[in-house]
Amino acid sequence: MRRPTYTNEYNPMLSWLAPLAIILVLAAQGLAAGPWRAAQVIQPATLAKELRSAAGKRLTILQVGFRTLYDQGHVPGAIYCGPASSASGMARLKNCLAKIPKTAQIILYCGCCPWQECPNIRPAFNTLRAMGYTHVQVVEIRQNFGHDWQVKGYPTVRGKNP
Repeated sequence: MRRPTYTNEYNPMLSWLAPLAIILVLAAQGLAAGPWRAAQVIQPATLAKELRSAAGKRLTILQVGFRTLYDQGHVPGAIYCGPASSASGMARLKNCLAKIPKTAQIILYCGCCPWQECPNIRPAFNTLRAMGYTHVQVVEIRQNFGHDWQVKGYPTVRGKNP
């Protein structure tokens, strides 16, 4: 039996591999990056610092994750608006927005799971932008709210809120 020899010849059967690999890498980067610009991403430490300042009193913070997580602990002043990955959560989010001016500074966060896998933050951000909200930021919670916020000692409120 003769063994195949490998040469540097062009093989049309494999010509699709390199472009596919590039597309997959770019898609993964886009998923992690999200629909926002770098200036629209706020780090937990930065938000915690802002909450301690006078400017923090004017922030509109919306939690767009699951109710159980909100009740276990949330950012002070955050309004529970439901998981944006579900139809009922999206309806609740839109209801939360009804009294908020389009020019308000809004900060969204979820914290249910790792940032790149979160099912709620991207739909919420896209909805706000589509509705005409102009000053929207997202909190980059890399692992989850407990790990990236509570364990670090940032201000946390427990219990229910509207």
